[in-house]
Amino acid sequence: MKVQRGDVILTRVPHAAGGRGKKRPAVVIQADKYNQSERHIIVAEITSNLSRAADAANLLIEITTPEGQATGLAQDSLATCLQLATISEDRVSAVIGKLSSAMLVKLNGCLKVILEIT
Repeated sequence: MKVQRGDVILTRVPHAAGGRGKKRPAVVIQADKYNQSERHIIVAEITSNLSRAADAANLLIEITTPEGQATGLAQDSLATCLQLATISEDRVSAVIGKLSSAMLVKLNGCLKVILEIT
Protein backbone atom coordinates (compact mmCIF):
# COMPACT_ATOMS: atom_id res chain seq x y z
CA MET A 1 0.00 0.00 0.00
CA LYS A 2 1.44 3.37 -1.00
CA VAL A 3 1.03 6.13 1.55
CA GLN A 4 1.61 9.86 1.66
CA ARG A 5 3.42 12.06 4.14
CA GLY A 6 0.99 13.00 6.89
CA ASP A 7 -1.18 9.90 6.53
CA VAL A 8 -2.30 8.45 9.85
CA ILE A 9 -2.00 4.68 9.54
CA LEU A 10 -2.55 1.57 11.60
CA THR A 11 0.53 -0.61 11.79
CA ARG A 12 2.44 -2.94 14.03
CA VAL A 13 5.28 -0.72 15.21
CA PRO A 14 8.31 -2.74 16.30
CA HIS A 15 9.29 -2.39 19.95
CA ALA A 16 12.55 -0.47 20.49
CA ALA A 17 14.00 -3.53 22.25
CA GLY A 18 13.46 -5.59 19.11
CA GLY A 19 10.18 -7.28 20.01
CA ARG A 20 7.15 -7.58 17.79
CA GLY A 21 5.41 -4.50 19.18
CA LYS A 22 1.69 -3.81 19.10
CA LYS A 23 -0.71 -2.51 16.52
CA ARG A 24 -1.08 1.23 16.92
CA PRO A 25 -1.57 4.39 14.92
CA ALA A 26 1.42 6.17 13.46
CA VAL A 27 1.95 9.11 11.14
CA VAL A 28 4.02 8.87 7.96
CA ILE A 29 6.89 11.38 8.15
CA GLN A 30 8.88 10.22 5.13
CA ALA A 31 8.84 12.41 2.00
CA ASP A 32 6.39 11.37 -0.71
CA LYS A 33 9.22 10.97 -3.22
CA TYR A 34 10.51 8.06 -1.14
CA ASN A 35 7.05 6.76 -0.23
CA GLN A 36 6.54 6.09 -3.93
CA SER A 37 9.90 4.45 -4.61
CA GLU A 38 10.86 2.62 -1.40
CA ARG A 39 9.32 -0.42 0.27
CA HIS A 40 9.99 0.98 3.74
CA ILE A 41 8.31 3.92 5.45
CA ILE A 42 9.54 6.15 8.29
CA VAL A 43 6.81 6.86 10.84
CA ALA A 44 6.32 8.60 14.16
CA GLU A 45 4.32 6.61 16.68
CA ILE A 46 1.05 7.96 18.00
CA THR A 47 0.17 7.41 21.65
CA SER A 48 -2.84 8.20 23.79
CA ASN A 49 -0.52 8.79 26.77
CA LEU A 50 -0.62 12.58 27.07
CA SER A 51 1.85 12.84 29.96
CA ARG A 52 4.51 14.39 27.68
CA ALA A 53 2.21 16.76 25.81
CA ALA A 54 4.30 19.78 26.85
CA ASP A 55 7.47 18.30 25.32
CA ALA A 56 8.35 20.11 22.06
CA ALA A 57 9.16 16.77 20.43
CA ASN A 58 5.47 15.79 20.56
CA LEU A 59 2.49 17.02 18.55
CA LEU A 60 -0.80 17.14 20.45
CA ILE A 61 -3.77 15.98 18.39
CA GLU A 62 -7.09 17.03 19.89
CA ILE A 63 -10.01 15.15 18.35
CA THR A 64 -12.52 17.85 19.30
CA THR A 65 -11.06 20.07 16.57
CA PRO A 66 -11.80 19.64 12.85
CA GLU A 67 -8.07 18.96 12.24
CA GLY A 68 -8.08 16.33 14.97
CA GLN A 69 -11.19 14.65 13.58
CA ALA A 70 -9.53 14.38 10.15
CA THR A 71 -6.83 12.14 11.68
CA GLY A 72 -9.29 9.32 12.29
CA LEU A 73 -8.10 8.91 15.88
CA ALA A 74 -10.61 7.97 18.58
CA GLN A 75 -9.10 10.01 21.41
CA ASP A 76 -6.71 12.87 22.07
CA SER A 77 -3.21 11.67 21.27
CA LEU A 78 0.41 12.64 20.73
CA ALA A 79 2.37 12.08 17.55
CA THR A 80 5.72 11.54 19.22
CA CYS A 81 8.94 12.22 17.39
CA LEU A 82 10.67 10.53 20.34
CA GLN A 83 9.55 7.21 18.84
CA LEU A 84 10.45 7.04 15.17
CA ALA A 85 10.46 3.73 13.33
CA THR A 86 11.11 2.34 9.88
CA ILE A 87 8.51 -0.19 8.83
CA SER A 88 7.88 -2.27 5.74
CA GLU A 89 5.01 -0.94 3.63
CA ASP A 90 3.29 -4.33 3.91
CA ARG A 91 2.89 -3.72 7.68
CA VAL A 92 0.39 -0.92 7.02
CA SER A 93 -3.07 -2.28 7.87
CA ALA A 94 -5.04 0.83 6.91
CA VAL A 95 -4.90 4.56 6.38
CA ILE A 96 -7.37 5.99 8.91
CA GLY A 97 -6.87 9.73 8.40
CA LYS A 98 -4.48 12.53 7.58
CA LEU A 99 -2.74 15.42 9.28
CA SER A 100 -3.65 18.85 7.93
CA SER A 101 -1.00 21.05 6.32
CA ALA A 102 -0.85 23.16 9.49
CA MET A 103 -0.34 20.06 11.64
CA LEU A 104 2.44 18.89 9.29
CA VAL A 105 4.22 22.20 9.80
CA LYS A 106 4.00 21.67 13.57
CA LEU A 107 5.23 18.08 13.16
CA ASN A 108 8.22 19.41 11.19
CA GLY A 109 9.01 21.57 14.22
CA CYS A 110 8.87 18.49 16.47
CA LEU A 111 11.28 16.66 14.15
CA LYS A 112 13.65 19.63 14.19
CA VAL A 113 13.66 19.56 18.00
CA ILE A 114 14.44 15.86 18.31
CA LEU A 115 17.05 15.89 15.55
CA GLU A 116 18.55 19.28 16.52
CA ILE A 117 18.04 20.66 13.03
CA THR A 118 17.94 24.43 12.71
